[in-house]
Amino acid sequence: MEKPEVKPAVCEVGQGTLPGCAALAFPYIPMQNNNPTRYSRTEALQTGTLFPGLDLPFKAAIQARTKLPNTALVELMALDFAVTELNLYLDTHPQDQEALGLYASYIKLAKEGREKYTAKYGPLDSAELVLEDGYTWLNDPWPWELGGNG
Repeated sequence: MEKPEVKPAVCEVGQGTLPGCAALAFPYIPMQNNNPTRYSRTEALQTGTLFPGLDLPFKAAIQARTKLPNTALVELMALDFAVTELNLYLDTHPQDQEALGLYASYIKLAKEGREKYTAKYGPLDSAELVLEDGYTWLNDPWPWELGGNG
């Protein structure tokens, strides 16, 4: 039995051939100006960006439902997030001195906060272990067991 000949779909302009003449996506990456408006660290963590100009419309529904508690762990997460966002921004805006100063201050705050948190609740990850007593990562109480997430 002979297989029928399969002809490729003839797609209209602006459509791709997979799957079956699907519309093409056109990504858009906005270029930021120097010294853009910024969210607070906590708002940035909740919205998914430090910069309001990079908000995505579909995130509004998620933002309305995302309420983070005010804890030491959430503050560390917010600082780490802001440091990463500023790092990405500075990759494209290395001359922005205001952002560079904020980046340095957030790194310092995150380091100090991590040290205080670790002293009170224990290490946040296995790289912060003190190995004199061996590998105790799985034996030690987790931060939330000592109230570190409350």
